[in-house]
Amino acid sequence: MRYSEKVSKKLNALLEKNYDAEKGYKYASENSQNPQLKAFFSERAQERYDFGHELKTEIRDFGENPEKGSSLAGDAHRTWMNLKTNFSGNKDEAALEEAIRGEKVAVDEYEDVLKDPEIPPTTANLLLKQKNGIVAALNKLKSLELEA
Repeated sequence: MRYSEKVSKKLNALLEKNYDAEKGYKYASENSQNPQLKAFFSERAQERYDFGHELKTEIRDFGENPEKGSSLAGDAHRTWMNLKTNFSGNKDEAALEEAIRGEKVAVDEYEDVLKDPEIPPTTANLLLKQKNGIVAALNKLKSLELEA
């Protein structure tokens, strides 16, 4: 069985977003002053790396070629995050705000793809597992923001 072109594009878009999130979390981890946040951001970067590899495998299993690299929008967002954290009085707080914003968008994107009736059950299960991981990270980010 092969994905339709529409489904393939949606999954490759999620793959690209995971590359973007991985790079964003790596950046946040490298620039955090708080050891707890540094570790959390590093764990999220690894999680998104793992999500990307799971998506690549799933895309290949359905006879498609996964795309490589991050998006122009993701690169622009990291540039904005860099500027914002450099000019912010509290760099960790700025990074938390941007991570929360990004994760909210990611949850919406996963939910959009999961609504597609053409998504095979194995792919839907993988996407649901990943979305739940993102929701858990989002909830943790919100609690860390309250502590900051």
